Amino acid sequence: MNDKTNEHDLAGRKFYPAEEESRFADQAPEKTPQTEHPAYKLAFRDTDFLLRDELRPVRFQLELLKPEMLLDEARVGSTMVMYGSARIPSPEEAQAKIDAAKNGDEWDQKVAANLAKKAKYYDEAQKLARMVSEKAIIEDGKRQFVVCSGGGPSIMEAANRGASDAGSESIGLNIILPHEQAPNSYVTPYLSLNFHYFALRKMHFLLRARAVAVFPGGFGTFDEFFELLTLVQTGKMKAMPILLFGKDFWSRIIDFEAFAEEGTISKKDLDLFQWCETADEAWGHISEFYNLD
Repeated sequence: MNDKTNEHDLAGRKFYPAEEESRFADQAPEKTPQTEHPAYKLAFRDTDFLLRDELRPVRFQLELLKPEMLLDEARVGSTMVMYGSARIPSPEEAQAKIDAAKNGDEWDQKVAANLAKKAKYYDEAQKLARMVSEKAIIEDGKRQFVVCSGGGPSIMEAANRGASDAGSESIGLNIILPHEQAPNSYVTPYLSLNFHYFALRKMHFLLRARAVAVFPGGFGTFDEFFELLTLVQTGKMKAMPILLFGKDFWSRIIDFEAFAEEGTISKKDLDLFQWCETADEAWGHISEFYNLD
């Protein structure tokens, strides 16, 4: 950018943009003890400074802003969020998981068999994502029900894979963990976003959500599911289709009726979500809620 061409233009900016100021800093002709010291770095280019504990509020803001801006630029109006396990195998991998456990103890074999039984939910997640993506709903010039997952393997992979099957883009909200977790290969690269803070990641899951499908999962899935229920129950968030897949699994893990009988939730809170076993059932709930054809 040559600002001299704009100096007589009322609409032109009078200050150099940060990107150009950075180039000026790189082109400084003289290297001195002062210019070489970290204190002299431009604050927004000083990674060590940005990673200080005192800068946590700034990092929060950056993790809120970056995904919001990128999704706005991608014309994402709303999302179809899909939560679920990172351990459930695809149907193609189910038998291999059982075979791999044959030499293990009884517990390992039982766990492998239980996970393999849930491979059908990989299929249903993939079908639902494909079905929603094929609708290609545009409203106010923005894409609606864009598939959004946690970006990882298993059910998350199935979600992004289903969108890819339909020739559509999809979002992956990944999280930095102590152990490696790369985004699955079906996430659209420019919609593959990475987070340090769980809280900001969970916020972005729900900011654009217009329907949420919850498949069998572990602590992370429970955390996301119950936070969503709490937000709707308390009126902090408007109602939307919350589609709970796998009644046998969830009813074995959580006795929802007992929850209500104990009085710690209201019986009507059990209506906050709908039971589903198939992608067709899930889309039926969504289309009925939003009066879609």
